[in-house]
Amino acid sequence: MITESFDNATEEILKARKKEDAKTVDACILTFSNEILQYVLEVFDCTKIGDIYSSNGAKPVYCFKYKGKEFAIYMSFVGAPGCVGDIEDTMFVIKTDKYIEFGGCGCLNKEIARGKVIVPTEAYRDEGTSYHYAPASDYITLKNSNKVAAFMEWARLPYVKGKTWTTDAIYRETRGNFEKRKSEGCISVEMECAAIQAMCDYRGLDAYFFFTSGDLLDAPEWDSRMGKNQKKNTQHDPGHFDIALELARFVTEN
Repeated sequence: MITESFDNATEEILKARKKEDAKTVDACILTFSNEILQYVLEVFDCTKIGDIYSSNGAKPVYCFKYKGKEFAIYMSFVGAPGCVGDIEDTMFVIKTDKYIEFGGCGCLNKEIARGKVIVPTEAYRDEGTSYHYAPASDYITLKNSNKVAAFMEWARLPYVKGKTWTTDAIYRETRGNFEKRKSEGCISVEMECAAIQAMCDYRGLDAYFFFTSGDLLDAPEWDSRMGKNQKKNTQHDPGHFDIALELARFVTEN
């Protein structure tokens, strides 16, 4: 059973590599959007400091300075296994214990406006990766949600808190499962959150999450809630990277 996969009694066969002289940064921001990454490369004075490798090719890791802090950024795989593997691999390129994760999510509550910032508090573990990093449970607590909410208050940004549903199967979000998760208090659905938190707990890292509310499941039919080539109020909105950047500075100073 997948729920019996957690094993902290025997050694890992393939170990994530760490590099003692890896670049020290204050925090690492990961994005799922190539458009966001291109925005960062155009606006900030970025230096490539290494690569994350896979059979898909090399993904650069960049470093830049902002208001006296130094941050890393890279574009992550979408989905729990690849995303968590990327974070494990960054430890050969950078040294930090803080990871900022932001991106788009499906919305499970029609009362939440498109583009609204969501701060997840717990994640339903409807994926496989987390069960290799933490004992089985339905939900995992996102331990830094209060700190992310405190940042939103400090920055005077409107936001909403609630549980999230992390799933591996975007095309198997059935009506029945949607109703179950919504009844439990989930307000969003995405593909990485539970697994990132489980891995960070296991490795002694801190993860900080916020989402951009996008497509709507809480409707008679699925609603993309996004116009053609739209960026504003989506996961490709540069304004949401600016939030992630200020959040990264906030958590390094508080």
